Amino acid sequence: MTRLFATAMLLLPATSVAQVAPEQPPAAPTDAQPESWAFHGQATFVDQYHPAFASAFSGPHSLNPGSRGDETFDATLYAGLRPWHGAEIWVNAEIDQGFGLSDSLGVAAFPSAEAYKVGAADPYVRIPRLFLRQTLDLGGAPTQIDPDINVLGDRQTANRAVFTIGKFGATDVFDTHAYANNPKQDFLDWAIVNAGTFDYAADAWGYSYGVAAEWYQNWWTLRAGGFALSRTPNSPQLDTNGDQVQFIAEAEERHTLWGQPGKLKLTGFLTRGRMGDYNDAISLSQQTGQPASTALVRNYKSRAGISANLEQAITAQLGLFARAGIAEGGREPYEFTDIDKTFSVGLCLKGTAWGRSDDTIGLATVLDDASRRAKNYFAAGGLGILIGDGALPLSGPEQVAETYYNYALTSYFHISADYAFVNNPAYNRLRGPVSIMALRLHVQY
Repeated sequence: MTRLFATAMLLLPATSVAQVAPEQPPAAPTDAQPESWAFHGQATFVDQYHPAFASAFSGPHSLNPGSRGDETFDATLYAGLRPWHGAEIWVNAEIDQGFGLSDSLGVAAFPSAEAYKVGAADPYVRIPRLFLRQTLDLGGAPTQIDPDINVLGDRQTANRAVFTIGKFGATDVFDTHAYANNPKQDFLDWAIVNAGTFDYAADAWGYSYGVAAEWYQNWWTLRAGGFALSRTPNSPQLDTNGDQVQFIAEAEERHTLWGQPGKLKLTGFLTRGRMGDYNDAISLSQQTGQPASTALVRNYKSRAGISANLEQAITAQLGLFARAGIAEGGREPYEFTDIDKTFSVGLCLKGTAWGRSDDTIGLATVLDDASRRAKNYFAAGGLGILIGDGALPLSGPEQVAETYYNYALTSYFHISADYAFVNNPAYNRLRGPVSIMALRLHVQY
């Protein structure tokens, strides 16, 4: 870890998870000149641990029932350039290292969104983002866009069109959130930072080649995008041939309630790729006597889902959020995780009341479930993206409660303590419950 933190310091570690198209509240316009270029950086270390828990049996994709601890580390350098008016080019270079608990397996709503599906004991370098964003002003009140990660400071109009093309994350643009969207600073659970049913196109690290368009007008925004799927479900390599793709659409409305701002978003996706049907996999398993496997019955199909995303300020310090979603449950999820139904709700509170205005405390719970066909598949020994205990004689919804406290030691260094309680991990009533503790260190500039 000494070598990792030395590397982080060389990268001048910096802020939170990047958003390609952040939604910032309008600020009073100034005469400041648009930024021509910028560098930012960040480093995040997460150490998670769970004590031993009850387990009647385990399978290939089970959470290890013994006492277990694992850590992840990443450091990112963000470089941005403005080649012409309204345009931004950003490249992100990242160092990753570490493993999620049980190699990021065993819980559908996995407890750390800082843990990738590809673990490594030694640090390795990647380029997760390389994209061009073009903003076209369409009139309305001028607003000041403050400099941020993957954002050059600029003046824009409230009504505008934004186009993004290149390699980036679909969740940089879609299903974003003010309170639960950043595992480097707020919640860690996968199904809290994004809708668990949002099976967005991505490689094993969460990024893809794609294009997105956004149209901002008055109190509403429309978004649409297309992204490349991975070559096979849940794989590190992206399919660049263009025959396996995902289309995403989102509608957002902005409102004021009790004198405080709020947003409601509806996000839908349609995946077109080679995926397996659960009933086909079970049928083949019955013929061969082998565990069910969707990998043996994949052909070109569609899978769709829709989710709702609410964020509402109660006061200037307290915010409420909720997400709910459903996805087609007869076929395997392609990229994200094994969730067909989800509902999450939570609160975030700034520490102003106790003299710590830069601190945040959060509390959230999420209820996830799989379709009956999916559970029959797991009962037949099938393995999903993240789960598969080898059997499922007694199933139930997976329930997660998470709380964290983010302490601002300085303006650029935050320390967080996190606790998650997982009931029925992998929808299995014969395993768990599990308590998971985490320590998170986040440096930013």
